Amino acid sequence: MRETQESNEQNNVPSMTLEERIQRLQEKDEETLSQWQLMWRQFRKHRLALVGGVVVLLFYTIAVLGQFLTPHDPNERLGIPNAPPSRIRIYDPDTGFQRPFVYGYVGVRDLRTLKVEYEVNTDERYPVRFFVRGYPYKFAGLFTTDLHLFGVDPSGQILLFGSDSLGRDLFSRTIMGTRISSTVGLISIFFSVSIGLLLGGASALLGGVVDVVIQRAIEILLCIPAIPLWMGLTAALPREWSPLTVYFAITMILALQGWVHVARVVRGKFLSTKQEQFVIAAEGFGASSLYQIRKHLVPNFMSYIIVNVTIAIPGIILAETSLSFLGLGLRPPIISWGVLLQRAQNLHAIAEAPWLLIPGLFVIVLVLAFNFVGDGLRDAADPYKG
Repeated sequence: MRETQESNEQNNVPSMTLEERIQRLQEKDEETLSQWQLMWRQFRKHRLALVGGVVVLLFYTIAVLGQFLTPHDPNERLGIPNAPPSRIRIYDPDTGFQRPFVYGYVGVRDLRTLKVEYEVNTDERYPVRFFVRGYPYKFAGLFTTDLHLFGVDPSGQILLFGSDSLGRDLFSRTIMGTRISSTVGLISIFFSVSIGLLLGGASALLGGVVDVVIQRAIEILLCIPAIPLWMGLTAALPREWSPLTVYFAITMILALQGWVHVARVVRGKFLSTKQEQFVIAAEGFGASSLYQIRKHLVPNFMSYIIVNVTIAIPGIILAETSLSFLGLGLRPPIISWGVLLQRAQNLHAIAEAPWLLIPGLFVIVLVLAFNFVGDGLRDAADPYKG
């Protein structure tokens, strides 16, 4: 009987189509893959998530390179306030096609408003050069150098995003703002997840009075509106604090309510996973609590933690930008996207210099990229999604 069944199966194999054979091989292959390999395979199918991941990596590469990408010192006043963005040209009516260059600026006084407006001066041409020497800086905090990716001769200016009301290069300031605005989310979410894992795990494993106290504290924090709480705490920061101290204080304030959601989920996951057969079997074989947490409990919901982190980072970036925009978050001389957007608070400033809104586009692009990555990870971590 058994030989007959095997022969029937062998006879049916040639009748399978090529697509069915490939699908069968993939199913066998998936049985040997780990959880992370399966997540990566599913994540690659989400094209928007892949694009978002590339954009996120690009932003953090910009944050690491920092001053290397800036043609001007972000705090230097170039003497041309509210100058329009420079157009990179390759054609001149007099000399024809040539290497990329920008024109200089000339101030023209408006006889109606008596304000000086800056226009291009076609008599001054400055070629765009790569790997030029400029202002000194410390690359990634490791060594001092004055090498920059691009720039023009010291007598000229290249303002890709124009200049602000004080004559500072907005492109250089936006690049430097990327470092602050993108890292504040990472640092804040690191503290949120660390505190959430610690208190959520303690609440589930210890139980009793510890569980009651932690859960009541979580419920109280959840009842407090986030925005008024952040505004109140940031407004109470001493004005004499250094910019670095204010930066870390803001990250801790933004993490204050983020950990409660992580702690509640960690507690629920711990309690449910403890009832699984493999955990009970490990306990029966004498495995310690630390071993069970490290080998069985944490790996079973680590995918959720990664997805939660990816989705929570955009909210923290928006919170920092909003607080800084209102003057309650980071303060000058710190450069962040929210600080840069402070100068675009009124319609009069936007009408005169609409390029002041460019840092807001960076916020939108990075938040969208994180959301796409979060959606892709959420779908990849779903065990019931095909």
